[in-house]
Amino acid sequence: MRIALLAAASTLVLAACGTTSSAPKARTPDVPTTSTARQAVAVLASASGSLVSGSVTLTPMGKGLHLTGEIGGLPANGTHAFHIHEKGDCSAADASSAGPHFNPFNTAHGKAGSGAHHAGDMNNLTANAEGVAKVDAHIEGVTLGGGAINDVAGRALIVHAAPDDYASQPAGNAGARVACGLIKVTQ
Repeated sequence: MRIALLAAASTLVLAACGTTSSAPKARTPDVPTTSTARQAVAVLASASGSLVSGSVTLTPMGKGLHLTGEIGGLPANGTHAFHIHEKGDCSAADASSAGPHFNPFNTAHGKAGSGAHHAGDMNNLTANAEGVAKVDAHIEGVTLGGGAINDVAGRALIVHAAPDDYASQPAGNAGARVACGLIKVTQ
């Protein structure tokens, strides 16, 4: 009887080992999507000897931020790269103090909405015949306020002399930084 019980117990143990159990899957960290601030403004001042300046308002919308504003002093009908940079420092004459593109997830540079790209990558701006670019852009995957890894408050907004080619690493071959402004929470 004892042998029969041991045999039955062994069979149950082996059967239990043979069942499929899914091991816990590695969980990727959630990207914060909630902003704690309601608005920020970046007042852009000229850099690299340009005459470019303007103002951009950033407002939380959906899973990111909506940017609106106007940037003047650009070459007529020119196309220019537009990025959020890592550091909130526009003190260098060429705005190099703002550091590289904002890239908290260590991804390749690219075009926003089209595969891998930095969190600070945005589409190019185009100036009109008077050298003014109207900003009406949306950037996803970033927040405003709260200090999350993808929070852009306190970082720099940069306009470049040339268009972003969306391919060259690490910054899209966008040329000199012609305007820089700190993203300051206002509400």
